[in-house]
Amino acid sequence: MFDKLEDVCKRYEELQLELASPDVTSDTNRFRKLMKEQSDCEPLVTTYLAYKKAKQTVEESLEMLEKETDDEMREMLKEELSDARAQIEEYEKKLKILLIPKDPCDDKNVVVEIRAGAGGEEAALFAAELYRMYVHYIESRRWKIELVNFDETGIGGMKEVEFMVKGQGAYSVLKYESGVHRVQRVPETESGGRIHTSTASVAVMPEAEEVDVVIDEKDIRIDVMRASGNGGQCVNTTDSAVRLTHYPSGIVIYSQTEKSQLQNRDKAFALLRAKLYDLERQKAHDAVAAERRSQIGTGDRSEKIRTYNFPQSRVTDHRIGLTLYKLDKIMNGDLQEIIDALTAADQAAKLANQEEM
Repeated sequence: MFDKLEDVCKRYEELQLELASPDVTSDTNRFRKLMKEQSDCEPLVTTYLAYKKAKQTVEESLEMLEKETDDEMREMLKEELSDARAQIEEYEKKLKILLIPKDPCDDKNVVVEIRAGAGGEEAALFAAELYRMYVHYIESRRWKIELVNFDETGIGGMKEVEFMVKGQGAYSVLKYESGVHRVQRVPETESGGRIHTSTASVAVMPEAEEVDVVIDEKDIRIDVMRASGNGGQCVNTTDSAVRLTHYPSGIVIYSQTEKSQLQNRDKAFALLRAKLYDLERQKAHDAVAAERRSQIGTGDRSEKIRTYNFPQSRVTDHRIGLTLYKLDKIMNGDLQEIIDALTAADQAAKLANQEEM
């Protein structure tokens, strides 16, 4: 582990020298690439240097304790020694986590797709509430959200909604939301007061660049049409909506949220690329059983991951056994505690998997 850390520190120094070179600063693409590499190395280097400093403090304190005869000074040195040893333990844990291989998609923007599942109109209402929950959370992170497509029902529900999230590390944060979300409550449409169970599925896909996915024009059919649903001015009066049909995969994309046909076309292609990229990632993921066991619910889209129980104001994430009694806050976008717990559990599982290998 320490040989690898020394190599990272050496590379970090090389990067600093390269970034100061006029040849690099004049090359925008190379400069951006090196800055990204430096940014990735920095947490590891900073933690390792702090670890080495704490180790040095332990050595110096032990050396001084051997020579010191004053009782008060000895107590101070013992306290300093104890603090440094505790720091070393914490830094070692942090370094092990930082050395876990990073998902190459973690820094990417994401495409999110929410679909109503079992439960009819109540499932559509729940899908719309999940969408609003994510919008509140995304806005709290100061990320940008772009609606791609939605299919509303008459009483405020959504059969499906697709949107893009643009922000640093969006995929690393939102990827744990993929799966089936279940709601338990008395629906507004239920006169008997019985608790019903409904579901909605969430898929979180990393945004794919054109270099990540090559789409052959012969494999695509593009149809343009008038937008449907509750549109703004001009949305329903011009042929601005775009539908893409990808023959090899059978994927159909519909984009209608923009007034411009070109903008809807761009959004539709971005969503198609994300879906095709995600399909390839799923295939690779399913092929590696050990890796699948080491991840917290980021692979199986049919997995029931969370239950929202309204009568008891309870939210339970089944993957890690976390239960919180603050449903109102969570539905208003207060997701950070759940996401932090899932991230920590995923890191612990990957760390344990590494130690076994």
